[in-house]
Amino acid sequence: MKMILGASMLAILAATPALAQTAPADPGSSPDPGSATAQREIIVTAPVSRSETDVLQGTSVLTGAELTRQLRPTIGETLARQPGVSATSFGPNASRPILRGFQGERIRVLTDGIGSIDVSNTSVDHAVIIDPLLAERIEVLRGPSALLFGSSAVGGVVNVIDTRIPRTVPENGYRVNGIANYGSAANERSGGMAGDVAVGPHLVLHADGSYLKSDDLRTGKDYLLSAPARAAALSQVGLPQDTDEPIDFAANAALRNKLPNSASETWTAGVGAAIITDTGNLGVSYSHYDSLYGVPVRYATAVGQEQEAPRLDVVQNRVDVRGEVQTGGGFLDRIRFRAGEASYRHFELEEDNSVGTAFYNKGLEGRLELVQADRGGWQGASGVQFFNRIFNVVGDEAFLPKNETNQTGIFTLQQYASGPIRLEGGVRYEHTDLSARTPDNDLRFFRGTREFDAVSGSVGGSYGLTDRIRLGLNASHTERAPSGEELFANGGHAGTQAYEFGSPDFKLEKSWGLEGTLHAHGDGFSFDASAYYNWFSNYISENQVGQSVCDAAAAPSGRTVELPCFQYQQADARYYGFEANASLRVMRVGSYVINVDALGDYVHANIVDQGPVPRIPPMRVLGGIEAQGDRANARLEVEHVFDQNRITTFETRTDDYTMVNASIGFSPFGKDSKTSILLSANNLFDVVARRHASFLKDFSPLAGRDFRATLRFGL
Repeated sequence: MKMILGASMLAILAATPALAQTAPADPGSSPDPGSATAQREIIVTAPVSRSETDVLQGTSVLTGAELTRQLRPTIGETLARQPGVSATSFGPNASRPILRGFQGERIRVLTDGIGSIDVSNTSVDHAVIIDPLLAERIEVLRGPSALLFGSSAVGGVVNVIDTRIPRTVPENGYRVNGIANYGSAANERSGGMAGDVAVGPHLVLHADGSYLKSDDLRTGKDYLLSAPARAAALSQVGLPQDTDEPIDFAANAALRNKLPNSASETWTAGVGAAIITDTGNLGVSYSHYDSLYGVPVRYATAVGQEQEAPRLDVVQNRVDVRGEVQTGGGFLDRIRFRAGEASYRHFELEEDNSVGTAFYNKGLEGRLELVQADRGGWQGASGVQFFNRIFNVVGDEAFLPKNETNQTGIFTLQQYASGPIRLEGGVRYEHTDLSARTPDNDLRFFRGTREFDAVSGSVGGSYGLTDRIRLGLNASHTERAPSGEELFANGGHAGTQAYEFGSPDFKLEKSWGLEGTLHAHGDGFSFDASAYYNWFSNYISENQVGQSVCDAAAAPSGRTVELPCFQYQQADARYYGFEANASLRVMRVGSYVINVDALGDYVHANIVDQGPVPRIPPMRVLGGIEAQGDRANARLEVEHVFDQNRITTFETRTDDYTMVNASIGFSPFGKDSKTSILLSANNLFDVVARRHASFLKDFSPLAGRDFRATLRFGL
């Protein structure tokens, strides 16, 4: 999974043969940590598929029984218990992954190797347009080598692999897979199905769909507002309010158990087709995504503040193409092509259902790569990637001008293996131009184009001390062009409750990084650990500034701006941390194997001469014990998230919490059956938990006690 840096979305679309050997394990069972399955987990999010123990940096793979157990309505919450991963948790409907403390522009979220082509990187209240219900496999790449998928992916990459474009011909002429799920905390009802049918020996047709409906989320057995927010609200009781609709601060402070305005309804549909031969494949798909979800209320805690209950009406239509041909030998082994185009819009609805703000995004992303044949242990891939985005915001929250981003990247990645030694090296050149299409009569926004040329590179190696233990070290240099939001923003943004200022004068963000890894896998045990350090120059962060700055740049309408003022700024920064996870088989009881496992992660992030980077997840540890058998498995786990006291002046501290979860899974027709049932109880003790990285953590806790039932089936 870590291929070193170099390129943007490399070939995550590993060849059909590679994917065939990495098919998910039976959903009703988990592999023994000492089994061949555990030791030979293949990472396909890379130009050349490799064993997890051969990668230079940390990675996670979520599939089979574990994917079923962790499945939630959003990608962020689905991955939140993986090492080095947290989530933005802007309510239950909009939660994006956080990798090693990085989020937003420094994380790429992909569907089958191509970006999600939405606006989830623009604001934390915008959902990622990927449905976990249809995921076959999710891979997480952390560290510099994730830059294979674009220079903006310095924090990492999440790749969701689905079956929308078929990769293999069904053995029996057809295949059907489905899932049905219920969660008690939000009265969540969801399900999805996907099916393929062979038309002749080479043509495969595909169809899929999913549906989810949930009510307002039930939280833990305490108040919705955090202790500081409740104290602030209660201090306002009885104060005069110059408004026609005075706020009941006492009622705000008394809220508990239910999270108003957090219900949702989402449906998706897709069709695909592929021609598959012994020497290649070519496929295309079309998909539609439609969602209506509420954003939890940021309750007023002071006179003069507003509190709204907006809902987002989201639609995306998307076309994807994937092709691959084997060249028959020689220097090249195969040629791959992958592209996706999408039209996205969402309306932010006021409480009377009127459209307050409309977001429009059209995107096109494609890549062509040439994969070299293995010649005496030397292999690699080279290629080109193109990305185009046209983004526009219209209405009350038009904090950006209409803008266009064009990006072209050229990359090469080379690997060499000889005995216990693995070497990797790569380089990527990327040209980016960002244009603000501001009307001549609008003096609020920058008008013009900024261009950036970025060069990133990485070199590393690993050494196998034994067949079971491998040490690795990687060094990288990355350069990232600022985003349109970081360059051009100038306006009120209710989603983050901030008046945001960008700067068209920003330079490239640059960083140097070192990462060391240790992989140890054997009969009945596994251990994987990564430690990293990153030095940034021109690091872009958003910081609170004086109110007078907002007054000086008030909106053309002349209305009073009451949002706090935040400005993107550049400075030096330092990130360091670690993640580790281990599993050990402790005994066998009859036909069952008893395993214990643990993981931990920590991030320390500082802006030089200023203080902590805002919204950094605190240290976390998780331990579990699991009994695994042919027809059933059971698990009990405890997760403790420490308090976060390293905060900026505009943050509040976040208390620690401990969650206990339990689950039991069945394969009623045997381990080789595709049918499984999972019953789980999450947050058994109904604690109130808040993620420090969430903009809404003082108003929107995580789910309380949640009983879940999931049925998977296949034909």
